[in-house]
Amino acid sequence: MAKYSLPALPYEYDALEPHLSAELLALHHDKHHAAYVKGANETLEKLAEARRKQDFAAINQLEKSLAFHLSGHLLHSLLWKNLCPDGGGVPSSDLGAAIDEHFGSFEAFKAQLTAAAESLQGSGWGALSWEPLGKRLLIEQVFDHQGNVGSSTLPILVVDMWEHAYYLQYQNRKAAWLENFWELANWTDAGERFARVRGTEIAL
Repeated sequence: MAKYSLPALPYEYDALEPHLSAELLALHHDKHHAAYVKGANETLEKLAEARRKQDFAAINQLEKSLAFHLSGHLLHSLLWKNLCPDGGGVPSSDLGAAIDEHFGSFEAFKAQLTAAAESLQGSGWGALSWEPLGKRLLIEQVFDHQGNVGSSTLPILVVDMWEHAYYLQYQNRKAAWLENFWELANWTDAGERFARVRGTEIAL
């Protein structure tokens, strides 16, 4: 069975400066993201061993561990694509129209996602997601790295609000990190992802 692997960044470490420093990006990708990949692979091995031995005494912790590490890996993999050196501005085409439809305007959407991300209690993420049952865009708070499986949402654009994502450069100034995040938002990537997920059907 294939193991998870750390994806390469689609740009150089200094490509997102001054909004995101090379030092912070290297630490975030090479250490933190790599740790989630390692943790997901190790947890899968422990789950396989538990099945072989029919010993599920630690199943509760193992399931939480898999959710934590795998979600961390997937969300970070998405984050690197959601950022780009020439980002910012507003989305065009279908995603821009959908944002206007579901949130009223781009500015209203931006204000809601910024507020949702900044007001997270503890660690987590802000996300623009597609909800396939109601066929609508939603803004979500993803706490820690636990997945929002119950709503079956598919993330399109995410912003990391764990302290390791911004503290080295912005300290406790979450608002400053979020202001700079919007300057890096890769709307081409988000638009392409929206085009793929909007046709998703949920089996009930």
